[in-house]
Amino acid sequence: MPVISVPQDFNVEELYIDLRQVVGHSLYLKCEGFNFAGSIKMKAATEMVEAAERTGVLRPGSVLVESSSGNLGVALSMIAASKGYEFVCVTDFRCNLSTRRLMEALGSRVHVISDPGATGDLLRARIDHVTALCASDPRYVWLNQYANPHNWKAHYRRTAPAIARQFPRLDVLFVGTGTTGTLMGCARYFREWHRPVRVVAVDSAGSVTFGGPPGRRMIPGLGTGVRPALLDESYVDEVVHVEEADTIRACHRLARSGFLFGGSTGTVVSSAVDWLAQHDARELTAVAIAPDLGERYLDTVYQNTWLRDIYGEDVLRSDEVTAGGRRA
Repeated sequence: MPVISVPQDFNVEELYIDLRQVVGHSLYLKCEGFNFAGSIKMKAATEMVEAAERTGVLRPGSVLVESSSGNLGVALSMIAASKGYEFVCVTDFRCNLSTRRLMEALGSRVHVISDPGATGDLLRARIDHVTALCASDPRYVWLNQYANPHNWKAHYRRTAPAIARQFPRLDVLFVGTGTTGTLMGCARYFREWHRPVRVVAVDSAGSVTFGGPPGRRMIPGLGTGVRPALLDESYVDEVVHVEEADTIRACHRLARSGFLFGGSTGTVVSSAVDWLAQHDARELTAVAIAPDLGERYLDTVYQNTWLRDIYGEDVLRSDEVTAGGRRA
């Protein structure tokens, strides 16, 4: 029986779903939502906070501040509460309402940016707000998930080795890209492994992470409006961009089989299904990473009125997980 004293000490690392009966291809989904923060971001948050404490950057009286679309903000809210720090999360209007309320319930302050400002990009506006807060008070400490090496190191040390233990004959790994922390940690680990693994980076259409043109993105979690400093494309074998309509269809297809996941997972699964359909995948061992679960998306991804307003009447007309990925 596990007994813990702080929320970051609990994480289910070895849970996978065999999606063959759901999507028609051999695909194992690594579930990262079973911890108190409900997402893979608990690993990065823990690693970054502990590193900042070791170096003396973070000390009693410090105020944590971070830009987050939601999940990292929840993880930092829990860690801050358990360690006695104040925490300010800077997000924007795309952050799910339930996520904002959860952070506030944990004692955090949430600043919601609604105006992209002169740059026209909400992420840049969020980062500008964080920078202004840090300039206004020396107590503020910005961990900077977009450039902090301890973001990817968390996955190099934990996520990738956990996959390798369960799948010693792994052939292809599908990883969603936001800050690219999970992608870089896993890609670096498997580059050094004893056998080749093809790492496929999955991004949202409209994201500029890999140099594509900016476009509207309404589902938080994947994609960026500013290229992350952590990204090193030399570790990535392939990039697939997925339209948000295909993300929605993948989420609903999984839900009809009893598995409720968030938008990031729908994006990754949609790309993996497309990729496997276009390759001779019968003898391949394929794993995709599901960053979180779906309860926080009930007012968006799983709300019909929101879907119709954003994507039109036809977004759920097909009951298939469509092949919506575009290779880059």
